[in-house]
Amino acid sequence: MLKLRIITALILLAIFLPAFFADAAEPLACLTLLLIAAGAWEWGRLIGLTRLPALGAGVGCVLLCLLSWWLGLPQHETPVLWSVIGGLWVLAGAWMVHRGLAAWASVPQFLKLLGGTLALWMCWLAIFQAKRMGVNFLLSVFVLVWVADIAAYFAGKALGRRKLAPSLSPGKSWEGVWGGIGGVWVLAFAWVWVDQSLAMDSQSIFSVLSERGWFYFLVAITFLTAMSVVGDLVESMVKRSAGAKDSSQLLPGHGGVLDRVDALLPTLPLAMMLTQSVV
Repeated sequence: MLKLRIITALILLAIFLPAFFADAAEPLACLTLLLIAAGAWEWGRLIGLTRLPALGAGVGCVLLCLLSWWLGLPQHETPVLWSVIGGLWVLAGAWMVHRGLAAWASVPQFLKLLGGTLALWMCWLAIFQAKRMGVNFLLSVFVLVWVADIAAYFAGKALGRRKLAPSLSPGKSWEGVWGGIGGVWVLAFAWVWVDQSLAMDSQSIFSVLSERGWFYFLVAITFLTAMSVVGDLVESMVKRSAGAKDSSQLLPGHGGVLDRVDALLPTLPLAMMLTQSVV
C-alpha cells in the first residue's frame, strides 16, 4: 500500500508541479478542472446518486467553472462573493458538525448536491484567483493546510484525550486541533520572516494578513486552521452517512479526490475572503 501511495503521489507531482510553478495561471486551472469534475462525481455517489446522475454532477460542476471563467471572475477580485461563500461555510459547517449524521440524513438530496457543487466550484475559482496572485500566495495556503493536518496528527497522537467529534471522526481530538493551530502559528511567523528577508516577488497569505496588524494576523490564521478541520469533519460525516471509508478509489493508495482536498474546500475561499477588501 505504501509503495502504491508513493507511486501515485509521484505521478501527481509530475503532472501538477509544472503547472503549479508556471508563470500563467491557466495551465493549473485546466488541470484542476479534472480534479473538480472527479470530486463532484464522488460527491454525487456519496449522496446516493446513481452512475449517470453522478457523472452529470461532474459535468455540471465543470460547466459552472467554465462559465465563471468566461465571465472573467478569475481575473478580478470578488470580495462580495467570497464574503457570501465564507459566511455560508461558517454557518453550514458549524451546523453540520454540531448536529451530526442525523441532521445530514434529513437534508434533501437536491440541497446536498447543490452544496457540494457550490463548494467545489468555489474552491476551483479560489485556486485560479490565488494562482494569479502568485505562486507564493497559493503555496502558502496549501502548506497551511498540510502543516495543520500534520501537526494535529502528532499532537493528537501524543496528547489527545478529549475527542473532538467522536461520531464523525473518532481519531480527532481537541489537543490535536490546538497542536495544529500552534504548528500553523510557527509556520506563519517563519514564512513572514522569509518573505521579508528574501523580498519575494509575490506575497504569501501570511504576509498579506500581517499587514493588517498582528492581532488580525493571529485571529485570521487561527480561523483558517480551524476551518480546515471543519472541512475534514464535513467530508468524514458525508462518508460515514454513505457507509464509505474513502470517497472513491480514483487515486490508488490515497482514496479519492475529496479525501485529498476536503480541508482545502473551505480554506481556499476563506483565504480569499480574508485577503480581499470587504472583510
